[in-house]
Amino acid sequence: MIQRIKTIGQSYSWQKSLSEAFTQLPALLDYLQLSPEAVNASTDAAQQFKCLVPLSFAQRMEKGQAQDPLLLQILPSSFEMLPTPGYVKDPVGDLAANPLAGVLHKYAGRVLLLTNGGCAAHCRYCFRRHFPYQDNNLSNEQWQNALKYIAADNSINEVIFSGGDPLLNKDQRLESWIQQLSDIPHLTRIRFHTRLPIFLPERINASLIRSITSSRLNPILVIHCNHPNEINAEVKQALISLNDAKILLLNQSVLLRNINDKPQILQALSERLFEAKTLPYYLHLLDPVAGAAHFNVEIETARQLYAQLCERLPGFLVPKLTQEKAGAKSKIGISADFQL
Repeated sequence: MIQRIKTIGQSYSWQKSLSEAFTQLPALLDYLQLSPEAVNASTDAAQQFKCLVPLSFAQRMEKGQAQDPLLLQILPSSFEMLPTPGYVKDPVGDLAANPLAGVLHKYAGRVLLLTNGGCAAHCRYCFRRHFPYQDNNLSNEQWQNALKYIAADNSINEVIFSGGDPLLNKDQRLESWIQQLSDIPHLTRIRFHTRLPIFLPERINASLIRSITSSRLNPILVIHCNHPNEINAEVKQALISLNDAKILLLNQSVLLRNINDKPQILQALSERLFEAKTLPYYLHLLDPVAGAAHFNVEIETARQLYAQLCERLPGFLVPKLTQEKAGAKSKIGISADFQL
């Protein structure tokens, strides 16, 4: 296992890759040989929610292709500037479930920690694109408050590291946090929600894996991958390395119009994930966040699409079709439009 991990990014650090990401929309379009007019690009949208795209992700896009499914996920678009009724800044009720800085407590048995506000790329449909991270930083004091909150509630058995992206934290910091959590007897699992194995597969190295697996807590890593083209050889190798370390790997996707709203695309995604030792977990309907209405797939269309997916795949490769609603006590499952 260690030999495989060491081959990932051994001559090029993930921090350097992140520092060289595209942060200016014109530079990204120039690299992809596209004009702003061809893709409805918007500098106003990029100012509202800045453009951020790692080179390694851009390299998986087809140059000159305005409808590339990876490009559409991260392209600041003029469509974002159109106000749409029902699309709001806090679509899943995070603020109402934020009892103290850095802590979200929505569901029984689980607490989510906002470990940082940064990501390796800015997905334009992100449900936290308007979230006030400046009020939710986990400083040393806030971390201690979060530990006390978790320790005081023995109904909590799982802590979820989120953000932003938790894998942007240094290995030493992650390991220290995990060790402190493992001292709380009623905790049994530690979960990470991350897109870094997709955006920066070189982040998955031996040091990180040791940090994640260094405690008694059972580790789970939930990646976010929406399209089979996101999984290249480096991503596959990174995911297999995590699996080799006995970290449970799951994937959650968002159903996105003109990106993955075809049964053959979702089928290929599930198959490619399984080849990389990762199980499909959730297929989310779009959270109605302001600026993302152009990605929406209507629920009846989603049901029909899901029925077709169920016909194409064995059950263990079919993710659960679900949506999240503010104030609900769990995610809401959506049945396919067919009879068993």
